[in-house]
Amino acid sequence: MDFSVWQAADGTWQLWSCIRHTRCGGKTRLFHRWEGQRLTDPDWQPMGIAMQADVRFGETPGGLQAPHVLKLGHTWHMFYGDWVHICHATSADGKTFTRQLTPDGRAGLFGEGPDANARDPMLLPVGGGYHCYYAAHPARIGSVYCRTSSDLSRWNASRIVAHGGSAGTGPTSAECPFVVHHRDSQRYYLFRTQRYGQNAQTSVYGSADPLDFGVNDDRCLIGTLPVGAPEIIAHEAQPYIASLLPSIKGIRIARLKWAG
Repeated sequence: MDFSVWQAADGTWQLWSCIRHTRCGGKTRLFHRWEGQRLTDPDWQPMGIAMQADVRFGETPGGLQAPHVLKLGHTWHMFYGDWVHICHATSADGKTFTRQLTPDGRAGLFGEGPDANARDPMLLPVGGGYHCYYAAHPARIGSVYCRTSSDLSRWNASRIVAHGGSAGTGPTSAECPFVVHHRDSQRYYLFRTQRYGQNAQTSVYGSADPLDFGVNDDRCLIGTLPVGAPEIIAHEAQPYIASLLPSIKGIRIARLKWAG
């Protein structure tokens, strides 16, 4: 299901995805990885299990969800969910990651409560700081949340940046948020998934404010795409869009062109 794609230090492309219904116990989820020589190559090489939940650090057994990786300077930063919290790990080579624990030895940085299932994080540099967007559904009401930080360690209180409208308010109405800053228009675009599979739907919003894509309205809504869990990848000045296959059994990548 949820995945991330990035280029490692040795030039290879990495794909980590959350695999469900495994025998790892608990929530049955873990991260598996694949490796490709070129972004557009077919049939990347499976590399095995990349990461599993570790209860020593307070993670929910079998609860790993939705890795997202971004390179900042010489360090790769991975944000992921542990079923309750958003967590952070780093890597010097883009392949082997080490959890960044809180002072009390926990992996979880923040969440929206024990039953809200904070998940699907993605990190976006904004100005001199960072925005972490993620999904959660306290009381079974789904929204896109955001927290900001100047150092990736201390995070401000959350705020809802997208909720409701034609996408709905159910627990899966605001999944896999992905925000892109489009330099030419100086606008931010949010991709917010409602459905996966053959009837996939992702709503797309545009806003000049990265903290406001519309709450209980569609004023920022541009339209919908028939894809699930899209991620935008920039490589050699060419943007690409990656998303789940309609079968939900793989990932597809296509070149992306901005229009209008």
